[in-house]
Amino acid sequence: MKEEARRRKKELFDHLKVSILTQRLRPGSDLDEAELSAAFGLSRTPLREVFREMSGAGYLDLRANKGARVSDMSYRTLRDFFLAAPMIYGAILRLAALNASKSQIERLKGAQQEFKAALRDGSAGDRALANNHFHEVTGDMAGNIYLQPSFQRLLIDHARIGTTFYQPKNSEMVGNLTKASEQHDQIISAIESRDEQLAGTLADEHWSLSRGQIEIFVMPDALEVPLGTFSKPTSA
Repeated sequence: MKEEARRRKKELFDHLKVSILTQRLRPGSDLDEAELSAAFGLSRTPLREVFREMSGAGYLDLRANKGARVSDMSYRTLRDFFLAAPMIYGAILRLAALNASKSQIERLKGAQQEFKAALRDGSAGDRALANNHFHEVTGDMAGNIYLQPSFQRLLIDHARIGTTFYQPKNSEMVGNLTKASEQHDQIISAIESRDEQLAGTLADEHWSLSRGQIEIFVMPDALEVPLGTFSKPTSA
């Protein structure tokens, strides 16, 4: 019975994760506990255990006496996303180059093959999920308990707001997808060769590639800071 309960909880977690990342469940939408309980054969207690786990990872918000809802995306969260993304991506890939194990590198290569297959034959959602998986592996490689939660939260919103990047409407956008795949290959090579500096440079280039298209999709008028930029300390 315990094994069956674990299986059902994992199925619910995976279902909600995919639905949130692909925006089948929209940001800020409420979850129907009764419907999910019936669909996955889970009672209230294990259902809420999954909700708490997903809340800790940044997928859901839990509200007292109001139930769970999909984590929202406000002007403030978008502003924070664009400011933090280049710094966090760079730190993750530099640490990945220093710390990755051989088995993790093989996992990353497998994730890249999934991404290439999604580019050839998959939907926009398939592509977003495959890209998310690739970067999740780099987060595991980095192995930093302080960065990992922030990176996980970043990836959730990157998948959600990057929708237009994976639905190319012109030849330039198609070219960007091809370039993104090529950059993945370069990232793997930099990590495999333990080139921390190159990994950080590639992180900047990879972020810059998708940033412009994402800005078109979500540009909030209220932002006062240029998206994706931050001030570097001046040397003494």
